[in-house]
Amino acid sequence: MAATYDRTRFRVVRPLHPFHAFLLAGMVPLFFGGLLCDWAYRSSQHIQWSNFASWLITGAMVLCGIALVCSIFGLFRGGRPGLLHFLLLLATFVLGFINALVHGQDAWAIFPEALVLSLIVTALAIVATWQGFSGYRAGGVS
Repeated sequence: MAATYDRTRFRVVRPLHPFHAFLLAGMVPLFFGGLLCDWAYRSSQHIQWSNFASWLITGAMVLCGIALVCSIFGLFRGGRPGLLHFLLLLATFVLGFINALVHGQDAWAIFPEALVLSLIVTALAIVATWQGFSGYRAGGVS
């Protein structure tokens, strides 16, 4: 009787850096807050909601930009989640920048683009964050 030997490969799973996790988890509520402020501005027509949305989006863009740099380092490091995570963050950053420019317009001129862009950017941020955290597991065998 012949014995068979099944080889298993152990993959090295590099955990998500805590700073990168902080950035990913911090940008989502800021983008979501901008979306809620846009919605409140559309309902109430108080200009302060637009100003507050602009500040929230600016803060989210700072966190998204630093997370994008962290994901570039992750690409060179060869860790997971890799290219998809980088592309999602890049799309979030580019559309978030366009959203920030739209919010820089005067008063009611930002609608309906601001609300639509805020919705798309918030969805992209949530997907990028989910993909970033789901790409890491506590070890395992491939």
